Amino acid sequence: MHDRTKFRTNTNQEICIMVENTYRARLVEYIKRNLRKKYPIETLRIALINQGYMRNAVDEAIKVAVNEMAKEAPVIKEKPEIEHEVIVEEPLVEKKSLWQKIVDFFKK
Repeated sequence: MHDRTKFRTNTNQEICIMVENTYRARLVEYIKRNLRKKYPIETLRIALINQGYMRNAVDEAIKVAVNEMAKEAPVIKEKPEIEHEVIVEEPLVEKKSLWQKIVDFFKK
């Protein structure tokens, strides 16, 4: 008889864990789907908390969703080439010979 009680407790715990995993998995999928739609994480967090989800469950689901999406992201193997060009604008100054400077001086 004692074994049956112990068995039922384990079964209830297993059921609770299964329900909790399903609950978390649904939250993670919801968050991933909306992140793909470009919704901000903070907006999703606030909306889920306002709908009655527990803050800890939402935060854990966000961490899991972000980590899963990061694993799905393609890895860039090439380094981008950065091209740059220096543009120096020098003012155009007309160089005058010494005689032109002297002539201009007396014209004034």
